[in-house]
Amino acid sequence: MMDLHELRTFCVVAEELNMTRAAHRLHMTQPPLSRKIKSLEEDLGSRLFVRSPRGLALTPTGQFLYEQARQLLDKVENTAATIRRMERHQRPLLGIGFVPSVFYDQLPLLVRELRQKDETELNLIEMTTVQQIQALKAGRIDIGFGRLRIDDPDIEQIRLFDEPLLAALPTGHSLEGTNPTLEELACNPLILFPARPRPSFADLIQGFFHRRSIKTQVVQETNELQTALGLVASGLGITLVPEQVMNVQRSGISYARLADDSICTQVIFSRRKAEPHTPLMKEINTIMTKHHQK
Repeated sequence: MMDLHELRTFCVVAEELNMTRAAHRLHMTQPPLSRKIKSLEEDLGSRLFVRSPRGLALTPTGQFLYEQARQLLDKVENTAATIRRMERHQRPLLGIGFVPSVFYDQLPLLVRELRQKDETELNLIEMTTVQQIQALKAGRIDIGFGRLRIDDPDIEQIRLFDEPLLAALPTGHSLEGTNPTLEELACNPLILFPARPRPSFADLIQGFFHRRSIKTQVVQETNELQTALGLVASGLGITLVPEQVMNVQRSGISYARLADDSICTQVIFSRRKAEPHTPLMKEINTIMTKHHQK
């Protein structure tokens, strides 16, 4: 089982791609650092680096681990920093749940406006729409941004806008530069996300094919959007993503608009129906109404 110290050590080596520089950053000597990396590779049963006289390079497995480890470490560091700020300034905490695919356009605008108020501490938590509903009812978050309609008597959901879906393709794919139909996409291995919990965005995507009686070849299901894009870049298959994901500049991937531009996904704002009308919630309602009207 990997611990946070091992992940931090690995990330430093992955960023430096040089054992001497990595050891210097970690305030240790090179031999024990090399042993730590070798031990991690043995525990995982996979090589993480390719070693050559010119230095190190990440293997595909190493690149995948780095992306996942960096996200995890960032979450841990951000959580600790938030707690320290809350204690220092004694400001109220606003929990915001979000699916990753809404964080490339509209959500950052809301976060920026709330931060400018400097009256509350924000805690951003990545979670599926189903998890958001559960967290709202349990009081773990205050508002959520997702893509699914969930019927619950305690939760109010507001459609903010519709967003076209795009096909994410490996660079050089035969459909690159075209406007593919669902039938053309179904001829390719399909990567879905998230794998769980269900229902999820994966079911939404499958529904577009099933309603047209189109069979799909699901080759992989993963919980993370970034992992799905990584699998696409590796040539394992294709996936469908909301339009704002185009803002992610990632090598090895091209995006194609679909022939049917009515194939869309919603961005949905969720909150508790019984939420008290505090000044903070009134401010959020004002901001959300403004963005909704746009």
